[in-house]
Order: sequence, then structure tokens, then C-alpha cells
Amino acid sequence: MKLAVLLPIYNEERDLAACLDRVLASPITGEVVAVDDASTDASPQILARCHDPRLQVIRHAQNRGKGGAIQSALLHVRQDLCIIQDADTEYDPADYARLVDPIEHEQAQVVYGARDLRSQPLVGYLGNRFLTLVTNLLLGTHLTDMETCYKVVPTWLMRELHLSSRGFEIEPEITAKLARRGIKIAHVPISYEPRRDKKLRRFRDGFKSLWALVRFRFGS
Repeated sequence: MKLAVLLPIYNEERDLAACLDRVLASPITGEVVAVDDASTDASPQILARCHDPRLQVIRHAQNRGKGGAIQSALLHVRQDLCIIQDADTEYDPADYARLVDPIEHEQAQVVYGARDLRSQPLVGYLGNRFLTLVTNLLLGTHLTDMETCYKVVPTWLMRELHLSSRGFEIEPEITAKLARRGIKIAHVPISYEPRRDKKLRRFRDGFKSLWALVRFRFGS
């Protein structure tokens, strides 16, 4: 079973080449839909140097955020399963096979990669734990890591969620909409090495994620 990797990119010249190498080294990577979200650094040149036929590059003329990039990528996916991949080296694509295994063996329809959050700075750790707790209380889920980037979802289902969030609140939107459809989410432990210079602004984006959980739990 092959994966479509949705790769949103904004100014990731430091780690992008290493990330691409890892993603393309996975034996179950069927395609990579990379969305250059109006980068102003060398990210477009790094993408241009990669000639793997599985890589498809889309460029936004204006920045639309992580959520907007994921929505663009979904328009071009051909594989039956998709996963979101941040364009750095926090997550390890060597975990793809372990994430797909429960779906391949019909034990789950959707699988989340669960990080060991204790390696995060304290504020990030507490924020992620809090958002996951609120998610479970609001949605009746039993997740250990709602904000994880690694969400393996059938492509048809991801498209039917009709995602609308532009920023990092795309993560709670996906989770809330899956839960409202009654989809059971399995979770598999994954490797994780947090970066210190995150684009995410913990308090501002944390409040946005909290509001998104409430909004998509009770609205569209």
C-alpha cells in the first residue's frame, strides 16, 4: 500500500533537502505533492534540483498557510492514502510503514502518529497535552497527541472533510471532522526530534487551535 505525502513548504531551505531524501527513501512513498507556499528563500531551488518522478511541485504566488497548502496538495493526489509531512526533520518517514500497517490489516481506517512530547520545551509540552485533553473531552476521542503532523487518512475521506483552515488550526479541524463522522482514530508511537525555532507561535496558535476545536465540534 503506497502513500501520498502532502508536503507544505514555507522557507524551509535548512532542512528541506534532508526531508525530501528521507521521504523518498521510504519504500511506501508513492508520490510527494510538495506545495511551495510562496517561499522567499532557496526552497524553490532545492525542489527544482530533485528529479524523482514521484515528486510533484505546486507553487503558491501568495502565502496561504499550512492549511491552505494541504488543501492545494489534496487536489493533485493520486494514491488512496495520504499523510501530512512537515518539511523539516522533526518527524521520521521511516515510521510510514508502521503507521500504514493497521490500515493495511483492516484494524483502523485512520491512524495518527503519537509523539513522545516529553522532549518538547515545557510550554509546548503542556500546551499539547491541554489541547489533546480538550479534544478528548469535546469529541469523545481517546487520543494521546491531537496536534501530531502524522495523520494517515484515506484520500477520499480527507477530501470529503472539505477543509477550510489556513493555518496550524488545520490539525484540530481534521480531528474534529473525523470525530463528527464517527471515525475511530488509532495511534501508533513515532520518532520525534523537536526543533527549537518553530514557526508556530505557541500562545497565539494554541488559542486558534482551541477555538477551532470548539467551532468544528459544533459547526461546519
